[in-house]
Amino acid sequence: MEEMVVEALLFGDRQAQLLAARQVAQFSSKQRHKIAEKGIVPPLILMMSTNDCEVIEVALFALLNVAFRSERNKIHIAKSGGITVLLDVIQCENKLLVELGVAFLLTLSSCGSNKMEIASFGAIPILLELLNSQSYNNMSFQANLDILSTLHNLSTCNQLIPSIVSYGGIATLIRLINLTSELVMEKAVALLENLVSSSRTALEEAPRTEGAIQCLVEAMEEGSRQCKEHAVAILLLICESCRDRYRGMILREGAMAALLQLSVDGTRRARDEAKRLLLLLRDCSNCGQTTKQTKNIVLFEQIMRQIEQVGEPEGMSVALLEEMISKLRT
Repeated sequence: MEEMVVEALLFGDRQAQLLAARQVAQFSSKQRHKIAEKGIVPPLILMMSTNDCEVIEVALFALLNVAFRSERNKIHIAKSGGITVLLDVIQCENKLLVELGVAFLLTLSSCGSNKMEIASFGAIPILLELLNSQSYNNMSFQANLDILSTLHNLSTCNQLIPSIVSYGGIATLIRLINLTSELVMEKAVALLENLVSSSRTALEEAPRTEGAIQCLVEAMEEGSRQCKEHAVAILLLICESCRDRYRGMILREGAMAALLQLSVDGTRRARDEAKRLLLLLRDCSNCGQTTKQTKNIVLFEQIMRQIEQVGEPEGMSVALLEEMISKLRT
């Protein structure tokens, strides 16, 4: 059967190639390795280069199966010219092909050896454009997650972070955190944390992006536990980067109540980082506050002194803590 599939893909007509490509998905991992070594990758990439949507779909699915759990095959596909053809597919008008192509690109981007090559062919602006365009609303939930996961894979290569930033990645992520579902929000804020924690350029760009600090404070208030953890980590990094510049901005967005809440009932990491950020936000008397904001800062100082007397926020009674948070939110 393996020999017949290889022969059909190399020398068969359209129908024979379609049948052979569909058979690839039925093979075991060992069989897929064997047929990849016998030269089926180039003809499958050639099938992906046609204008025949059925042929492209079948070829994409076959290559996706060949690449699955095989670093060697992922590299082989990339070296055989698969990335440029794949990016052309991702930019086509066929929704199914775009989504299948994005899933395939995610698989290829999970291989460290492919990341620079993927970026070198222009994948980053293409992926960000998909998230920014009308296509975003038309694509499936999973496709949007796949795009964010692909960008996250690429961002683990620090040399690529400036490209993500320069093509507007920070603003795109802030918009996604503001507008989308919980899982997409988590993916977006996790990617944003990876960018700002790995690159000074990203860290400087994030707070300059319109609405970013407000968005992160809201994520810290309303997001999932993981989302809150990433949001507080980003705000901490921003504040630590230039305390005098950013602590007033964070306070003006009403972060104190959310931080106090998070310092008690967040994840372990979120609790620790909320406490560190609370300490950084103290003593901000010259931030140009309104009367209400000044009152809240005075109340915040009183709360912090009470926490210091108790030792940790967890040591305070639930009733007292809730009363303090309620006062900060009014």
